[in-house]
Amino acid sequence: MERSEIKNFIAKRVAKELHDGDVVNLGIGLPTMVPQFLPDDVHVTLQSENGIVGTATVDEWTHSPLHIVDAGGSPSAVAAGGAFIDSATSFAMIRGGHIDATILGGLEVDADGSLSNWIIPGKKMPGMGGAMDLLVGAKKVIVAMEHTAKGKPKILTKCRLPYTAVKCVDKIITEMAVIDVTEDGLVLSEYNPEFTVEQIQEATEARLIISDDLRPMC
Repeated sequence: MERSEIKNFIAKRVAKELHDGDVVNLGIGLPTMVPQFLPDDVHVTLQSENGIVGTATVDEWTHSPLHIVDAGGSPSAVAAGGAFIDSATSFAMIRGGHIDATILGGLEVDADGSLSNWIIPGKKMPGMGGAMDLLVGAKKVIVAMEHTAKGKPKILTKCRLPYTAVKCVDKIITEMAVIDVTEDGLVLSEYNPEFTVEQIQEATEARLIISDDLRPMC
């Protein structure tokens, strides 16, 4: 797969996990690409933890967003019918279980479904932001990320970086595979036909359980 195609491929597959009417929180980076791949009959409400309900996607901007930013500090806007709320209300939504799905990037995910996604060794980072709350408060947690980093696995037996939250991830979607986190371990449920199951396991430190219903990603 061409490197330029990877993020779009992942985002397109993640979009299939969302349902009409869902309230969704998107992490920075790759997750913000997901809405552009939603079918015409699927409409979701995007929530940003800094206090926007009904965040607009880029093609919905009707003005230059000079004074509105999302939780990652990127320019944003509010869709028709959206609202601004204070941080206390925003986190009450998250901690109260009112977010149907959150889609986050990841630096490491392990076999228990624990996630490390906020600190890079040697880099100054402001902190984990709202990720910790989202991981334990959202009804469904999807990690959307590249399968490896510089050729090294990112899906590990145990995370080596500091945890953002433990035993919180429901599904991992990469350019190579769709992996479900279960009580028995990581189940490979879909694979990219450009890779063999053996290649996917070689790129994954954690042991994968091959689903009896294994099917191609589409």
